[in-house]
Amino acid sequence: IFFLIFFLHLFQYKFRDLTIEELKNVNKAYPNFTFSMNTYTFKDGSQKDLLNFSGTVPVKYGNSYNIPIHLWILDSHPFAPPICFLKPTVNMGILVGKHVDAHGRIYLPYLQNWSHPKSNVIGLIKEMIAKFEEELPLYSLSSSDAARQSELLSYIAKITEGETDMKSKRKIGGGKNEGCFNKITVVGAGDLGIACVLALAAKGAADKVVLLDISDGAAKGGTMDLEIFALPNVEISKDFSASADSKVVVLTVNSLGNAQTYLDVIQSNVDLFRGIIPAISHYSQNTVLVVASHPVEIMTYVSWKLSAFPKSRVIGVGANLDTERFQYILTNLLKAEALAKDAWIIGEQGEDKVPSWTRCNLVANQMEPMAACNSREKVANRAMEVLKGKGQRSWSVGLSVADLTDSILKDKRKVHSVSILAKGCCNINSEVFLSLPCILGTNGVIEMVKLEEDPLVQEKLQSSAGSIHDLQQQLKL
Repeated sequence: IFFLIFFLHLFQYKFRDLTIEELKNVNKAYPNFTFSMNTYTFKDGSQKDLLNFSGTVPVKYGNSYNIPIHLWILDSHPFAPPICFLKPTVNMGILVGKHVDAHGRIYLPYLQNWSHPKSNVIGLIKEMIAKFEEELPLYSLSSSDAARQSELLSYIAKITEGETDMKSKRKIGGGKNEGCFNKITVVGAGDLGIACVLALAAKGAADKVVLLDISDGAAKGGTMDLEIFALPNVEISKDFSASADSKVVVLTVNSLGNAQTYLDVIQSNVDLFRGIIPAISHYSQNTVLVVASHPVEIMTYVSWKLSAFPKSRVIGVGANLDTERFQYILTNLLKAEALAKDAWIIGEQGEDKVPSWTRCNLVANQMEPMAACNSREKVANRAMEVLKGKGQRSWSVGLSVADLTDSILKDKRKVHSVSILAKGCCNINSEVFLSLPCILGTNGVIEMVKLEEDPLVQEKLQSSAGSIHDLQQQLKL
């Protein structure tokens, strides 16, 4: 410790006395911790020599476990929170959750709300133990998994030291995915995730479908049934490396936390995505992300921000299902096929969705434009009334996801109403995602289809954009 005190002076810690006091307290409470000075590389490439703690914390989760952690103490400590990581051994796998991402980075409310003098490392470790007892962050690997995991852990170790090149093309996982041309990964093994897997398997568009189960515990429910009945070309895994080189990644996960407000629910999902998107984007750097998690507009925005992918390769399922139903109702129930081919549901998923058109279709080419548009509006209103009675169940959303994925993998250049970055459309100036008709192909969105200029439609889109943007501004990304 005296050696480290000397180095704290040498490396210009701004609040040395407070940091030294912290160091002594941690050493007294957790004598198994080791202390050292090492170089940390930040995301922008800058480097600093920082004090770091390594050790284990006791966690009771049925049995007692010692969870290895690694804390970096910034030179502005104690006024800035530490940077925290798990430090798994070769026989441990990381369980991604709302408090831990795929690289082992730890996120806690205590860190987000850090404020000296009430916040300190001892309090941080106590909350870490409490959260890990609710949701264990590591699991034991089998011997075969451990061998494959060793290379992945070396990659994780580099990230914790800030050394990994995220643009590396090297594939980790022993080449198990070689020879797989059209591969889809579905993230999340809940009802929606399993519905997507079944719909994708039925569609037959992919050579392989991977179901990435990031939940705690053993396989249960539908996941277990998938394993029992062993669908051809479907793999179930808890390892993010199984998603490597996917052409499309479908995100279906939603946090099941104890959030009290709508904003808390969204933030909980954001925290969950913060552990998923970086790993997915590392293993499949050229994939198209298809977001089905709720609320779809905001979670598509979050996926775009966290992945740093081009906007064309991040889309939400949006109003694709509603549009297909709307066109079906117009054609088959209301016998207005001439209207259906140019009809779209756009905007925000839910009650604020709105019908729109790619051009003013003149019924039978026999009416004046105004009369034709009035007639079209009456038919559209009737169709919207029928549409209101149709809920969105997991299996129906799964079919919609399979429809979108089929268009992407087969480069169909088909038009779908999906959530895309709407900035610049309809005088929207904020970075929000709304459903708009787009041509989809291998690389995602190829082109947006031009809509009729309808002041009422534009007003509704702008209103949705405003409310979505206000929510986004309150989130902690």
